[in-house]
Amino acid sequence: MKVGFIGLGSQGGPMARRIIEGGFPTTLWARRPVALEPFGDTAAKIARSPAELAAASELICLCVVGDADVEEIISGKHGLLAGLTPGSVIAVHSTVHPNTCRALAKRAGGRRVSVIDAPVSGGGPAAAQGRLLVMVGGDADAVERCRPVFETYADPVVHLGELGSGQTTKLLNNLLFTANLGTAVSALSLAKSLGVSPDRLTEVVARSSGNSFALNAISGIGSLDQLAGLAGKLLHKDVRLLVDLAERAGAQAGAVLDAADAALALMDHPR
Repeated sequence: MKVGFIGLGSQGGPMARRIIEGGFPTTLWARRPVALEPFGDTAAKIARSPAELAAASELICLCVVGDADVEEIISGKHGLLAGLTPGSVIAVHSTVHPNTCRALAKRAGGRRVSVIDAPVSGGGPAAAQGRLLVMVGGDADAVERCRPVFETYADPVVHLGELGSGQTTKLLNNLLFTANLGTAVSALSLAKSLGVSPDRLTEVVARSSGNSFALNAISGIGSLDQLAGLAGKLLHKDVRLLVDLAERAGAQAGAVLDAADAALALMDHPR
């Protein structure tokens, strides 16, 4: 399968390299030429536009930041949609609104192109080691066609159902992570007020029923300041997207949203 990859950042870059090293003919495009420099030692080809990349690819992987970035890349005279070939697949690895993927599927469907949503979790180090988690939504046949490519950088690859279900699952995960950050930092602060060392509390809880990935992420820091600079904007985006989904469905997010809002406020990114 010929693969095109757009979005060569801290996570997408290692993903693309794994695809290339896996032996798949790969074409790259980037908005910033500097992002292509690390691939000078590979067999990857460089496209002059998203349209040129699409014309050369059977699977196009998008790993850009958000909804606006996806729209920018697919649209226009030299955008992705202009170069699509019938039978190809677009995999949206970005964490975006499920409706963004559905709208893209409608636009690509006229060219007999499939769209699957395939957000990822784990970060650049996990991608480099081939152990990202990929959450996939979309047509089962299209997913299976793409699975060998995904498996160069991911284990496991989980097919969750129809188009949009991957994004919804990723947003739920990130909502829960944000909420867990809020409860974890609050518990550490309370421990200090009650005369218990936050570090010793973390040591105990890490081996007990109260453990969480969020607690370990702030272990030894005791605040969300450092994490806010790294992930505050992204978590803010993802919580807002999930709230929109819940409102459209008439669903109540409840306590998990309250805790997530508290964490966002502590990170100076209130919803």
